Amino acid sequence: MTITDMDDLAGLKDIGRIVANTLHGMAKAIEPGITTRELDEIGRGMLEREGAESAPESSYRFPGATCISINEEIAHGIPGPRVIKRGDLVNIDVSASKNGIFADTGATFRVDPVKSPLDRLCRDGRKAMQIGISQVGADRPLAGIGNAIGRFAGDRGYTLIRNLASHGIGHALHEYPEEIPTWPARSERRRISKGLVLTVEPFLSMGGLWASEGEDGWTLFSEPCAPVVQYEHTVVATETGAIVVTQPG
Repeated sequence: MTITDMDDLAGLKDIGRIVANTLHGMAKAIEPGITTRELDEIGRGMLEREGAESAPESSYRFPGATCISINEEIAHGIPGPRVIKRGDLVNIDVSASKNGIFADTGATFRVDPVKSPLDRLCRDGRKAMQIGISQVGADRPLAGIGNAIGRFAGDRGYTLIRNLASHGIGHALHEYPEEIPTWPARSERRRISKGLVLTVEPFLSMGGLWASEGEDGWTLFSEPCAPVVQYEHTVVATETGAIVVTQPG
């Protein structure tokens, strides 16, 4: 999607606000004893009240309104009977559409008490996303996103999951540019066009390099096995930088 007028931007900001509010509402409900299915139903209710439709369900028939991944699960976790416990890392990914426009956001949350290295990983994961967003702008190199995140991760001794990328979004959940590396990729030669809508979502890890699919056909796990966090915003590229549209309000 390329934003060309204020109506397009208003529609994108509307669904961006909805998914952001849903993410924050679900995060507030995280506590030991709640199941991921119960947490997902909170998200479903928030989306439906705003007239929005779950993108994973509508686009891919995913068995849940949102993706909730716990600890060893790093993405696409199916909501179900799993009980959230003290010390867990909980990743929530919320994507939805309204009036034919899609937005996507996500974050990893800590359930106290969390060991200090994981607490630091979460802080640095959010920082990695912000560093990637700072590289978004009209006519800037798309590879700049992954290069900047890669320098940050390397300087701090982290790894990046290299087969889970950012992506274009807007008229569909995944669209051109289909895969945007959030790691250094020498083969990436594309440039960011004015008005382009995309996500920025690095997966920062303490040793993981790849995501592998589990037996359920959806849930992804780190290889090698290691803690992973993900933070994500949907943004619009302008001549002065990025507009973050997945803001609560």
